[in-house]
Amino acid sequence: MFNHIMVGTSDIERSKRFYDAVLGAMGAGEAVRNEAATGHVRYFYLHDGNAFCISEPINDEQATASNGSTIGFKCSSPEQVVEFHDVAVANGGTSIEDAPGPRSSNMGTLHLSYVRDPDGHKLCAIHRPG
Repeated sequence: MFNHIMVGTSDIERSKRFYDAVLGAMGAGEAVRNEAATGHVRYFYLHDGNAFCISEPINDEQATASNGSTIGFKCSSPEQVVEFHDVAVANGGTSIEDAPGPRSSNMGTLHLSYVRDPDGHKLCAIHRPG
């Protein structure tokens, strides 16, 4: 359904360092640098047929986090959920909500962790057993 997700950042190199570490822990390769015709820099992380992108806002306004939005990253194991969280926090992210671990839901037990990236975007690491 999705081709890519792109979020804005007010500090592209800080954001790149954060996502290099966090998405690298999930197996994503080196980010592909792109410069828009406007001169704004963006980076594309490619993994398993998906793309996650960070970009300087092309309207030259301050990047803001979307209120009520969460970007979920599929993890291969409960341990990767914890690693995602710990690497994010070690690289400038902020732990939010409950500690990483299992949560009961109407979809069964999910392993989750939540962080905010340095620009305030809410990220979820999720593993669905089965």
